Amino acid sequence: MTPEFSRPERVEAIGGETRSIAIEADADERRRLAARFGLVAIDRLFGRFALGRDASGIAVDGIVEAIVTQACSVTGDPVAANLAETVALRFIEAVPLGEDIELDDGALDTIVIEGDVIDFGEIAAETMALALDPFPRGPGAVEALKAASVIGEGEVVRFGTLAGLKAMLDER
Repeated sequence: MTPEFSRPERVEAIGGETRSIAIEADADERRRLAARFGLVAIDRLFGRFALGRDASGIAVDGIVEAIVTQACSVTGDPVAANLAETVALRFIEAVPLGEDIELDDGALDTIVIEGDVIDFGEIAAETMALALDPFPRGPGAVEALKAASVIGEGEVVRFGTLAGLKAMLDER
């Protein structure tokens, strides 16, 4: 299956000298990605990457920028967001069975190369998806929650026959 936003680079064409690539999704690609990720709209999706081969694989560094519209998790109203996420990945050849990869604290996210291409469009799409707010809230969310009797963080609602006792004691 071909991703909605595909910008493949052949692994064999990536040499030891660092080079840069820039990609941007067109209107149709953005529309299809919005459907995939459950977004109202994607107005812009852009990626700029530096890539090069070294002794341990192919290093990819860059940034993904997006302008998206999500649905408020409370009201469903549109919520606009500007995203800018850094990318730091290392692509490696297949790891032989039974062999472990040792990673230190500063290690990049490591991905095993499948096939003969690295798809920078899919890298941008997945980076954007991971940067999305999982519970976006619009300006009317607080009022809608209160109207539905949903309490906020730090609020306590006391129920039952003794609910008013504390208020009466505090008045004394």
